[in-house]
Amino acid sequence: MTLPRTDRGRLFLVLALAAAVTAFTATVPLLRDWFDLRVYHGAVNSWIHHGGRLYDYQVPGTTYGFTYPPFAAVSMLPMALVGLRTAIAGSFLFNLAALAWVLHILTEGAWRRYGWFGCALGACLLALFEPLRDTFSFGQVNLLLLALVLTDAWLLTTGRERWAGVGIGLAAAIKLTPALFIGLLLLAGRRRAAAVATAVTAAATGLAAWVAPDASRFYWTEALWDTNRVGRLDYVSNQSLQGILARLGVADRAVWAAAVLVVLGVWAWRTRRAVTAANWPAAFALTGLTACLVSPITWVHHLVWLLPSFAVLIRAGHPRVAGALYAVLCTSVVWLWFHDASGVDGFLGSNIYTWITLGLLLWLPVGQLRADSPPLRRSTSATVPAPNATAPEMTPAVGHPDPPSGATATGVARGPGRGLSSSASSEPTGSTRPAASNPQSSSSRASS
Repeated sequence: MTLPRTDRGRLFLVLALAAAVTAFTATVPLLRDWFDLRVYHGAVNSWIHHGGRLYDYQVPGTTYGFTYPPFAAVSMLPMALVGLRTAIAGSFLFNLAALAWVLHILTEGAWRRYGWFGCALGACLLALFEPLRDTFSFGQVNLLLLALVLTDAWLLTTGRERWAGVGIGLAAAIKLTPALFIGLLLLAGRRRAAAVATAVTAAATGLAAWVAPDASRFYWTEALWDTNRVGRLDYVSNQSLQGILARLGVADRAVWAAAVLVVLGVWAWRTRRAVTAANWPAAFALTGLTACLVSPITWVHHLVWLLPSFAVLIRAGHPRVAGALYAVLCTSVVWLWFHDASGVDGFLGSNIYTWITLGLLLWLPVGQLRADSPPLRRSTSATVPAPNATAPEMTPAVGHPDPPSGATATGVARGPGRGLSSSASSEPTGSTRPAASNPQSSSSRASS
């Protein structure tokens, strides 16, 4: 396909794509009516203004309530000062800013090269990505957490290590699954950053316990262990290992635990390879993939954690693979098995996002970055002298073509400006599907 060369032609193309994307998002996936944001806003308002218990609140007419750790509610306290519409606008702007920062890190600021036309085309493609669509229209927090975690990756790869770990610590205090990135820091030998992340998580959790002792006690002793508060494990939006087993009718927790241990073993092995190759982007991408797989519930909107993997694939010279997988995640295809996930087609189709996540964990390139990339772990050997200006450039690792001048081989930034480039539904998170005559069971899930 030949792109138009004139500004007028480019404008017409962008407008046509924007119209097609708008029609798609207004019909195929449906909008989510900011359901999860209404959970957050209602729970915080009930807690602050009406003396209600944080974890007792339910959205009127539903059985869905707040399920995050208490520090998440503490960080959302400003919502108690504004109305729902203002909170929706704020959520949209925060998510937009977080997405811009995430893309800046993953592309090393290369969006500047492509001007308004490239940015407009990129925006149209991003608007099709189902996890992003759901994150925005549910008013979810996934992009904010991803931005916090990738900020630590950016700090570590740009020599600003003093504050590394703060983002991961805050993300883990808001939602538990990002705590796996502390394990990444330990595997990488970055004990100081791991200690900072752990200390920040503990401090934030302690602050929440001081502000809301009753809510904290209830969450850590009861709510955390009650999976029924979050939703049905077999719901088609649950694209985790536990979701696959639940749809197969396997209720034995020992089977799930064994599968989790296997996945964690693969993650540790492949992440160590990325560590040895000084490949921060692949290490962070693998950890995000693993967190999605081992979490008991991974709703579709949680899969924004796959974005770093696509950046790694593109930088490693596999843009077609990245494009094909990305396209599948734009289709909402899993919802074809909303009513019945039985049979071979149900096993394969209803879990297709999980298969993509698992495939990326197994085959994501983790080879060596360019020779000028900073190491992942500090070397215990003597300091290597600076390279001579006449020294030959090192050959890239096999299977990883040399990136363009000024770009690293994968997706986390080493410096700015370098690199690659309906009807509203009031149903809770993860219920992306065509309208059905029978409503979702009230025990399906809560906000997560």
